[in-house]
Amino acid sequence: MTELAAHEFWQEIHGPGTFFSDGDFSTSYVAELDDGRQLRLPVRPLADGRHALASLIINQASFEVLDVLAQSLAERLKIFQVEVVAGLPTLGLTLAAAVAHKLGHSRYVPLGTSRKFWYRDDLSVALSSITTPSQQKRLFIDPRMLPLLVGRRVALIDDVISSGTSIVSGLRLLAGCGIEPVAIGAAMLQSSRWCETLDAAGLQWRERTVGVFSTPTLEMTEAGTWRRSAV
Repeated sequence: MTELAAHEFWQEIHGPGTFFSDGDFSTSYVAELDDGRQLRLPVRPLADGRHALASLIINQASFEVLDVLAQSLAERLKIFQVEVVAGLPTLGLTLAAAVAHKLGHSRYVPLGTSRKFWYRDDLSVALSSITTPSQQKRLFIDPRMLPLLVGRRVALIDDVISSGTSIVSGLRLLAGCGIEPVAIGAAMLQSSRWCETLDAAGLQWRERTVGVFSTPTLEMTEAGTWRRSAV
């Protein structure tokens, strides 16, 4: 398999069977969509040096890749009869806008971490993210956007669900506004760590969560390559 430069990831959807998706991986992981099409993702080693995850940064993806992932997620969300999409910052906003468009909506509702002077503290929650663990942020909803959500069938969208902490923050924020989403969506479900986090927030959430594809935790082999972890 030809190695990719850092800027070359997430730029192309490949046909079924273009790359071997079983066995060991070096610097890239081959993810498969339901129809067999493939997307190469960079392997990111974790702090322990023995495990790694496949990565997706959707606002660095090509328009082709974003379009395919948004269409695929929109198709999965149709059974929930979603009326409005709410997006989690920052990367989830790119996907949420595209999914809303694919669903035929005229707009979506972006949640945010940048506090505007008209925002209210009671319409915010602490936000934790696996990609920015040291940053103390709060997640806000613009009070002017609430009429778009209240009493409607809402889907909460992020680009990747990994630890599940960002999604739970979004759920807490919406719950404080009297809103319970009918669905949670993401392009990638990364490993299975998010399952326990969402179960702790409510046993209904896992069955309402859909992703375009899933990726496992990887573990290092004796040869220095990466293999799907058995755990």
